[in-house]
Formats: sequence, C-alpha cells, structure tokens
Amino acid sequence: MTSFTLACVQTSATTDMARNLDDAERLIREARARGADFIATPENVALLQRNFAIAKGQARPLAEHPAVVRFGALASELGCWLMAGSIATLEPDGRLANTSVLFDATGGVAASYGKIHLFDVDLPGKSYRESATYRPGTRAVLAQTPWGPLGMTVCYDLRFPHLYRDLAKAGAVMLSVPSAFTKLTGDAHWHVLLRARAIETGCWVFAPAQHGVHDGGYLTFGHSLIVDPWGRVVADGGEGVGVITATIDLGKVMEVRGQIPSLAHDRPYQVVELGADDQAAAE
Repeated sequence: MTSFTLACVQTSATTDMARNLDDAERLIREARARGADFIATPENVALLQRNFAIAKGQARPLAEHPAVVRFGALASELGCWLMAGSIATLEPDGRLANTSVLFDATGGVAASYGKIHLFDVDLPGKSYRESATYRPGTRAVLAQTPWGPLGMTVCYDLRFPHLYRDLAKAGAVMLSVPSAFTKLTGDAHWHVLLRARAIETGCWVFAPAQHGVHDGGYLTFGHSLIVDPWGRVVADGGEGVGVITATIDLGKVMEVRGQIPSLAHDRPYQVVELGADDQAAAE
C-alpha cells in the first residue's frame, strides 16, 4: 500500500493529565471517524507542566505510563496506527525523557524515540531550560509502518537538518515532528523549517502541534502541518484545537527524489580557515 489517510491532532494541553487525555481521545476518535489510518498527536500531549518536581511526580516508566495504557487501548479499539507525540517517561536513572511513542493497530508499542536535542534557549523576555527536566536521547529512530519507514523526531530537533538527512538516507519516507513550538519562534520559523526539511529529504513531513496558553504563560504556536516531499503545505491546523487530514501518497517520494536526487550527491570536503595572507594570495 503506497497511500493512506493521515491525521494530525492539535491540542492545548494543561497541567491536568486526565483532562488532557480525555481531550486527546475525543480528537483521536474524530480523526478516525474522518477515515484516518494513522493519527498523530503533539509533543507533551499528556501533560504540559513547567514545574520539574510536579512533572517528575506524574511521570512513569514507559510501559506503566497512563498515556501509553490509554493510547494503546485506543489504537487497538479503533484499529489504527497512533502516535503519542511525546510524554514524560521516568528513566531507570531517575531522570525524565521526552519520549515519542508509536502504537500499531493492535495497540502494541511499535517504536519509541527519546528527543535528542533539548530546548535550552534565551528568547526576548523568556528563558527555557528543557535540560533541567529531561535528559537527551542518544538514538535516531527509524520505525517500520505498513506504509513505509518513519523517521521519528520531536520539536527542537527540527533545527538540526543533519538528523533528518541521516534518517532519509537510512530509508525514511516520512518524518514526524510532534511539537509544542513557542509562539515567538513559530511565527518566525515554523513553516519555513518544516518545508525545508521536506525539500531537503524528499520526505512527507507531519508535525502535530500544541496551541494556546499553557502553564506559566507558555504560548504555543499551533499550525499543525502536513507537508509533501516537494515542500508544499497540504494541510495547516491554524489556531485552536482540532484535526487536520491529508492523503499521503508515498509514490511522490520517489518522484521527487528522482527529479532532485540530492541525497545521493554528498561529496567529501574540508572546512579550511584561511588567514589574511591566504586571502590575499587568492585575490
């Protein structure tokens, strides 16, 4: 099968996990009713909690996490593939991981990915230190689905193009970017970065996103996107909560890569620092 219906669910998570899971389930059921074979939810879908102590107190090992139990049962009931964009999992060393979890249509965990690049930045009027709460992942993950290999990433990973190129060269035909992008950076960079990752890799890119005002005044951008391998936005979630869908034709991957086979055109090179005398000699 080379085509299927994909849905991205756009949520507005709070500090109440039970409420968040109820809200996500309602939208997942809506997406399935609209014919989605694969449904993806945003980063922090179960909880958007800025207080580390509280977040850690509600985290659980992956197999025991309430979101994993809930989403696994839902995937099995609905008979679809489902992605929990990310949840906070408690790791054996006592730290947390920002973990994206993929469920197959029987409700089993098909793959999980720990976010590699953590959001430690200083923006005008606001600082973010994700590393204060989470430990970074160390593995890029290529998950097998009935339609083709999926490269799994999360939010801030989007700013590291080599990760996406490596996933594409390893066989990915789709890339997931569940996110809780800030309003400030989303306005500036969200659409262009997602389109660039699609263009650079010749992959379908889908990015379910959070939208709204969250704990501590944290503002997220929304605009869940589905982008085709040519870099065209085929669905945009805009603002608010809701569901977007698109038909994913994986034949377009080979078509686009045949037109622009840049994944096969890497060349070795050195970065050379030239001094003033070298510059003068070259002129």
